[in-house]
Amino acid sequence: MGLIKKFLTAIIGHPTSEAAAPATTSAAAPSPATASAPPPQVDVSAVLDGLAKKNPEKLDWKKSIVDLMKLVGMDSSLSARKELAKELNYPGDTGDSAKMNVWLHKEVLRQLAANGGKVPAELLD
Repeated sequence: MGLIKKFLTAIIGHPTSEAAAPATTSAAAPSPATASAPPPQVDVSAVLDGLAKKNPEKLDWKKSIVDLMKLVGMDSSLSARKELAKELNYPGDTGDSAKMNVWLHKEVLRQLAANGGKVPAELLD
């Protein structure tokens, strides 16, 4: 499973984008009511704040990709972050971990928003 899929599954409940979701080969077509109903949005802040309250560590998921990864039970090591950067097509130098981390944090939140997550606008700027 790709790392972004792990984020989507941990926070939204399932990967929902075509890029993140596996292709289905079901012969049955969805009913018109099902096909036209948009999936409900998941309040990302509520989910992550709830996880943070249960976590013994003080994790600042709103500012740190490392803390965000830890909060959802992912490996937050530099090698894992470099793997995530590769998966998300990070355009910069992965040797500059500070810049990479800032980009990763924003990009993960953008991916969550693009896949059914309601993310506060100030976190996407």
